[in-house]
Amino acid sequence: MALTSKLTLSLSADQTNALDLATGSLPLKVRDVVDLANGTGANQADQIFSDRRTIAASGTDVLDLAGVLTDAFGASITFARVKALFVSAAAANTNNVNVVQDATAGAPLFLAAGDGVPVRPGGMFLWVAPDATAAAVTAGTADLINMVNSGAGSTVTYDVVIIGASA
Repeated sequence: MALTSKLTLSLSADQTNALDLATGSLPLKVRDVVDLANGTGANQADQIFSDRRTIAASGTDVLDLAGVLTDAFGASITFARVKALFVSAAAANTNNVNVVQDATAGAPLFLAAGDGVPVRPGGMFLWVAPDATAAAVTAGTADLINMVNSGAGSTVTYDVVIIGASA
């Protein structure tokens, strides 16, 4: 199987200010694109995992990147490197979906074990590292990403896409 990926960030904003005789405007457009060809080197990826998942109240969904996840065709995926992680929290969530590096065997997406970022209801998080090193995954010691429901009382739903390389 071959994989080609295009990650696009497009942001536009228009800041206006009513002045005495006119309205000032500052239009802003930022766009960045990362193309990943099929392969395992720099600017390449050959594996993808995507899913819509639900976490129980106060629960944790552990994503094991070394041989536990399956692709859309049911084949087992073992990431050697993570090139991109996208998480989108459902707008109907009451709690945040916290993306956290596991304290003992975390995939090194953040600076330190236990670090993470909250994805608020309706929000999203995108992390991209297209270089050859990216985030190295090591089975048993550096292969877990924890998705944590930040509170009690209700489940949370999120979409996740992980793009990476097998070597």
